[in-house]
Amino acid sequence: MDREELLSATPEDSGAPKKKESPLVSLEKDLEFYSDAIKEVAIEIMVEGISAHPIFIAHQHEVSIGELILNKEELNTDWTIQASTLEEFVEKGIISKEKKDPFLKVYKKPEDYMCVFVIVPEGANFIYYPYKGFKK
Repeated sequence: MDREELLSATPEDSGAPKKKESPLVSLEKDLEFYSDAIKEVAIEIMVEGISAHPIFIAHQHEVSIGELILNKEELNTDWTIQASTLEEFVEKGIISKEKKDPFLKVYKKPEDYMCVFVIVPEGANFIYYPYKGFKK
């Protein structure tokens, strides 16, 4: 079998069990669903002077950062969303003081994109997801 055949082989072809869908597929669906509510909270965080850099945490377990804003159990979705700020991430050591400036250089305009810290069993990472109606 050559490289192309291996890359295009599907689980059915190999007799291997089907691969489970990435949790990021359901996250994208939930972020689309939550978009207006998250944007509203982001604007509130900025207008009230809490932070110019809101960060939202998407998770499927319990986390001890931020404030719960969208509960997957109540909304019958796959992901829970909590609201936080860059300042809290630095205070808790998730973003080190040395990494704050580099983080701000890549931080996208919060009126157009939600900054989401996605926590999955394999680890965690930041993504930027456009609000509904925003053209990339």
